[in-house]
Amino acid sequence: MLVQEYIKLIEEPFETLRLADELRKQAVGDEVTFVINRNINFTDICVNCCKFCSFRNRRNYILSTEEIKAKVSEAVDYGCTEICIQGGLFPDADLDFYLSILDTVRDVSSKIHIHAFSPMEILHAARNSNMHVEDVLREMKWAGLDSMPGTAAEILDDSIRRKICPDKLTTSQWIEIVITAHRLNIPTTATMMYGHIERWEHRIKHLLILKEIQRKTGGFTEFIPLPFMRKNNELGKISKGSSGFEDLLVVAISRIILYPEIKNIQASWVKMGIKLAQAALFAGANDLGGTLMEENISKAAGATSGEFIPVEELKAIIEVAGRIPRQRDTLYNIID
Repeated sequence: MLVQEYIKLIEEPFETLRLADELRKQAVGDEVTFVINRNINFTDICVNCCKFCSFRNRRNYILSTEEIKAKVSEAVDYGCTEICIQGGLFPDADLDFYLSILDTVRDVSSKIHIHAFSPMEILHAARNSNMHVEDVLREMKWAGLDSMPGTAAEILDDSIRRKICPDKLTTSQWIEIVITAHRLNIPTTATMMYGHIERWEHRIKHLLILKEIQRKTGGFTEFIPLPFMRKNNELGKISKGSSGFEDLLVVAISRIILYPEIKNIQASWVKMGIKLAQAALFAGANDLGGTLMEENISKAAGATSGEFIPVEELKAIIEVAGRIPRQRDTLYNIID
């Protein structure tokens, strides 16, 4: 289908929601997954100045090795199977800097899955080390990197990126890094930040790019639509953000476009709120993300849904929606 044909789906929203729910059932059935994980945002110091960011240089902190170890130990004790690590672009942070973070985690646990470093962080490490991206990724994998968050994607259209994140990597650079990671057997998530200055055609083109990458590599584990959080940032002054119904439509159209290549569509309870994320389970979503234990980036931009959901509460949210809760690992292997 062409972009304009997909845009027609917006004109019949309830039929679109129905179709997305049907495709969800065909793809994954009635099971709704979640992961027991912990976020670690190791620094808010950043050389970039993205207009949507409310996290950058807010506290001007960087975690010490001992602080990271303590957070990892707490996660292991709680039963986390995944540590998600991202941070600002610390000045002069080179490959050794990022490897030291991986080594710190591995000093605590040899088994926990390390889901870390966005494509922008990979490019930052490569630039500061005067290395090729592929070599950086190989070194990180050897040091214990298991998978990567597919963040820094925002909207994969350079006309939009030049306005909202002019210092960030380009669309082609994001694609190259993700495909390289997949080729090295480093799976990634896929994301899209929407609800600012982009239009539906930009969102659909973004989704079609992801679909084509998945056809080539099969390396995406899931897709996560991320509604723009407008508080405490420059972009929020000119954008009202998305409505709740629009959020559901984005989930639905994502399911329709990405079917059958990407099986898992996540509803972010941090970004959407618990009730809307629950509603998204009827609009094509089949995953509620993780327990998190800590979350700083969305909170700085006005998220009010908290930073932690206990496992039993996540299960209850899923069961109330009439679905079957299943704990998974990062790669969507069912644990319970």
